[in-house]
Amino acid sequence: MRNFRIISLLSILTALCAAVAAAAGIFYSTDGKPYIYRSIRGRDVEIYGRGLYEHMSAEVAVQGIAHDYVTLFIAVPVLLFSLHLLKSGKLKAVFFHAGVLHFFFLTYLFYTNMGMYNALFLLYVIITSLSFFAFMITLFEIKLDGLREKFKPGLRRKLIGGFLMFLSTSIAFLWLEIIVTPLLDGTIIPASVAHYTSLTVQGLDLSLFLPIGFISGLLLWKNKDLGYLMSAVTLIFLCFLLTALVAKIIAMAITGVNVVPVVFIMPSALTLAVIFSFLFFRKIKPGIAAGAQTEISTQTGA
Repeated sequence: MRNFRIISLLSILTALCAAVAAAAGIFYSTDGKPYIYRSIRGRDVEIYGRGLYEHMSAEVAVQGIAHDYVTLFIAVPVLLFSLHLLKSGKLKAVFFHAGVLHFFFLTYLFYTNMGMYNALFLLYVIITSLSFFAFMITLFEIKLDGLREKFKPGLRRKLIGGFLMFLSTSIAFLWLEIIVTPLLDGTIIPASVAHYTSLTVQGLDLSLFLPIGFISGLLLWKNKDLGYLMSAVTLIFLCFLLTALVAKIIAMAITGVNVVPVVFIMPSALTLAVIFSFLFFRKIKPGIAAGAQTEISTQTGA
């Protein structure tokens, strides 16, 4: 690989910094306790009151800690392992590594913009930057022209593309229901805003990440080279993101929050993401390097 050294450096730094940030979220503790805070909008919000996320609402803080568990004990080890696989320069390894980096980028972009300010703010900024540039440079290793020719026949691209479009659309409608309902009844501000400045997760999802997921599926459905690239990365990314969401649901359930029906929806979505990732990656031709010419291109002298 042309840029393996810089990708390795950025990925290792991402893993180390994320391990520190996630461990702090899990294990750092203070003597505080939950309390009720009256927000600027006149709503009473239960504040977590302890640890790194002491100034966040109790419900969101618990979800953040659950996400940290997935980051520290699953995503960080997998990122380092995928870096080892990346040495081969094989297309599967490049796709997989990019998908894992995408998870780190989204995670710490959200932490930087949503989390109540704490001592790790600059660390969140650093991880966001490291993971973004590692992600982009990894993508640059992939030769886009003729990418679909690097897949064996029989890929269920319409089924996988349909799944990506359906999941993106479903989550978009879920977020829009949260946003639009208060607009219609005149309350304007959704209850989930709590004492935060805005709905950061919903805003970034609706403007960036859900359209990326939908377009990935659409382009794969239409058999476009770019669709193969975007879908590969999105599928791996979803495996980790949905794992984090399932962990959050479990954490909320433990605290007594009603998690029906998402307790059934998110694990099902995770299962499908894993299955479709397997179906997608098993159709990549063996021995194909990321920047290699396709068989057709080689035969035509291109």
